[in-house]
Parts: sequence; structure tokens; C-alpha cells
Amino acid sequence: MHLRAVGFDLDGTLFDHRGAATAGATRFLESLDVPASAFAIARWFAAETEQFERWRAGQISFPEQRRERLRAVLPALGVPIPADDRRLDELFEAYRHHYEASWRSYPGSLPLLRTLRVRGYRIGVLTNGTETQQVDKLRRTGLLDTVDVVCTSERIGVQKPDCRAFETLSAELGVEPSGCLFVGDSVAHDVEAARAAGMHGLLIDHEAQDGPDMEALVLTALADRRG
Repeated sequence: MHLRAVGFDLDGTLFDHRGAATAGATRFLESLDVPASAFAIARWFAAETEQFERWRAGQISFPEQRRERLRAVLPALGVPIPADDRRLDELFEAYRHHYEASWRSYPGSLPLLRTLRVRGYRIGVLTNGTETQQVDKLRRTGLLDTVDVVCTSERIGVQKPDCRAFETLSAELGVEPSGCLFVGDSVAHDVEAARAAGMHGLLIDHEAQDGPDMEALVLTALADRRG
């Protein structure tokens, strides 16, 4: 089938979450008089990954995964844990302020989406996260106006790597799964999951040395599957 649509993961694919989170965590920790050492940043991301996966699995709420991240990180850095949730929430809001101030897309994201629109492809985003925050990321980085569909796990009620998430994306794009290329930075949650749902999958690794030429990779993948 001729490919008519391209779907994208958001964080780590179009949006530089790691860069923004590193900058945000650095400023947040410094506000607590904690040096933003390599150890501190590594602990921050380890807690983020662990607690986000617990939320994704339905084990804890979204606000609670934020609190659990602070409970995991602060003692390891010599910072006492507040006794009540309200103070934990205030601390996380301080981090979130710094994180959001550092929001940015990857340099190649907007040019790629504009190229795809000019070429007539339908464009969608499928992301595990809350509706408000994920859509706001797209809006504030200028990406929102270039996409046709945004499927957040909060809105559609199912998360990657569940096949139903990809099926919902293709349905909202108005194409069969086989007519869609899905691009993401996770082998399991993006590439393999998309293929299991009947889509084509393409891995993007922004952590690779020199980074990928995302536009070249996506356009080549589309050309290779033309037919």
C-alpha cells in the first residue's frame, strides 16, 4: 500500500525532552543548593524513567509519579523529603517551571513536518502523556500547526506499546495502519509496537554521535516503501 501518513512519537523524537529536563533539573537542584553533578542528573533521569513506567502501567497516578520522583532523588542528594504532598507538589512545580522554560524541539523537526505537509502526507503525533502538557509542548515549539492529529494516551485511553494506540492514530488520520510510517526513539514502544499494529516503523536516535539527519531518514524510508 502507498504510504499516505506519517506518525511521530513526541518526547525524544520531535521534542528534546532530555535537553529540557536536564536544563530544568540543573536549575531546580541549584535552587536547593545542590550541585547538578553527573550523579545528580543520572539519579533524576533514573527516577523519572522508573516512576513514569509505573504511571504508564497504571500503578500510580500522574501527580503521584511526580512525588515519587522527588522521594527517590532528594534523599540521595542530601535534601530532606517534605512530610506532606502539598509541599512535594510545590517543589515539583518549581522544577516544572524551569523545565518548561527550556522546552525546545529538535532542530530538524519543524522543517521535516513542513516538508511532509508540502508533499501531501497526513501527519500525526502519538504520545504517552497528559493532554494539556503534550499539546502545549507542540504549541509552544511551533509544531502544532503542522500536524493533523494529536493522540495523547490521556485522551484516547490507551498507551503505547498497546496496538490499540496505533490503531486509534491511524483511524484518526483516516488511513489504514499499513499506509502509515511511524517514527520514534524507542525500539519497543515505538518501532516494534507500530509494526505489530500493521504500520511501518522507523527508529530515530538523537543520542547517537552527531545525531540523525531526521529529514533524510524519514524521506528515504518513505521513498523505499513507495509502491
